[in-house]
Amino acid sequence: MSWFQRVKSGLSKTASVIAGGIPIAGTRRKIDDAMLEELEESLIVADLGVGASAEIIADLKRKKFSKEADENEIKSSISESISHILEGKTGKLAFDKKPHVLMLCGVNGNGKTTTAGKIAHKLTLSGKKVMMAACDTFRAAAYDQLKVWAERSGAELVYGEQNSDPASVAYKALELAQKEGYDVLIVDTAGRLHNKKHLMDELAKIIRVMQKLDASVPHDCVLVLDATTGQNAISQLEIFSETTKLNGLIITKLDGTARGGILVSIAQRFDVPIVAIGVGEGIEDLDDFNPKDFANALLGITAC
Repeated sequence: MSWFQRVKSGLSKTASVIAGGIPIAGTRRKIDDAMLEELEESLIVADLGVGASAEIIADLKRKKFSKEADENEIKSSISESISHILEGKTGKLAFDKKPHVLMLCGVNGNGKTTTAGKIAHKLTLSGKKVMMAACDTFRAAAYDQLKVWAERSGAELVYGEQNSDPASVAYKALELAQKEGYDVLIVDTAGRLHNKKHLMDELAKIIRVMQKLDASVPHDCVLVLDATTGQNAISQLEIFSETTKLNGLIITKLDGTARGGILVSIAQRFDVPIVAIGVGEGIEDLDDFNPKDFANALLGITAC
């Protein structure tokens, strides 16, 4: 199965929600105010957000109002509008420093450790020497989980004693990565509730301590968001942006969610680029974000 097919399959529930406001296959319907209202409600339920949904509906009204249209015409118009919203909101992790420090942050359960393992796997396959730092020192299972991913991906793992200072683990890992010529250091931080100030302060401390060794790190600070949380992802992004300078987003758990539209809502409101999306737990289930493919998948359109 291709990557597009995996994304399309993962977003099938979201596509079904949106389809609730679209004429069924083989029929045509006049695009009037009643239909536009019904469709806008479907977009909002799919978590595209009020702002993005209104923009999409305004585009459709301008193009097709008072005309009859079938399922494919409407889906194509919506896909074009979504692609337009997503344009310029994509990015790519360059890994152009040595060692290039990537720090992953986010709330509990968003998939940071799994994401760290998937990224490490891609990098080692490309020939890079990768180290992972287990900076969640308070949750016993966190080390075990990251150890499994390190072994699967072929990455080196640096860790500390349970309940030790996460910043000290990050410092030790960066020091070792510099000394031994690693290409990439992935810093897997502890999940933290975005409304707990002391936990957010701890994240800032990890950065300060690593900067004693290299003032330019982290080269990438990426927030991992869980698509199934819907609009709650917006508040997470707002708070994390206040604590650290984010330069990338990874949206996980898009497979099987009816809230896949949250990615569009995020793109419409924020300037932080989306660098990757995840559609499963497998080691291959993370890849670059393609706006046009995502928009088509969100509507259940087969790629051309």
